[in-house]
Amino acid sequence: MTAAPGANTDPWLQRWLPLLAERAGTDPVLELGCGTGRDSAVLAGVGLRVVGIELSTESVAAARARVPHGAEFLCSDFRAPFPTADGSVGAVLASLSLHYFAWDETLALARRIHDVLRPGGVLLCRLNSVNDFHHGASGPPPDGEDSFYLVDGVPKRFFDRAAVERLFADSWRMLHLEELAVERYEQPKVLWEAVLERE
Repeated sequence: MTAAPGANTDPWLQRWLPLLAERAGTDPVLELGCGTGRDSAVLAGVGLRVVGIELSTESVAAARARVPHGAEFLCSDFRAPFPTADGSVGAVLASLSLHYFAWDETLALARRIHDVLRPGGVLLCRLNSVNDFHHGASGPPPDGEDSFYLVDGVPKRFFDRAAVERLFADSWRMLHLEELAVERYEQPKVLWEAVLERE
């Protein structure tokens, strides 16, 4: 059965809203790779403020139209300096946005997210699983790098449990890690959902 246009077939954020609200406090949630504002709208809908970063100008325009209040959207590569000071954020959201980079860049990004969070702040993220066969986790990876594939000409990383744990091994406390199949696209998508706390 096909979902109605505009239906949220992946209401994943609902169970994490109390945690995000608790850790964010009065500060905005920093959203990395906000896309067209799908998750931003959920956050703003419960009164959380959002600072969203997205590379695509078209997506930023769509996010601003979708969430006209309670959010600020910036068109930027989030490997550039964040718009928030180190130690100033209680919650960071990164849903399916940390998988485009070589491993050293991905590690550096995890360190920068760690630095922008207050002690006890949380990162809620979703990462491509190596079992996500419908969305590119197949064939030989380019340049021999484990689980880093070209998918329609775009590099994408896919994670097993060990890779997720390795990414967040330094000064993070894993609060939750679960592999899930979600109905976000035409084909089921397999991903890791993780909640990390800055130590």
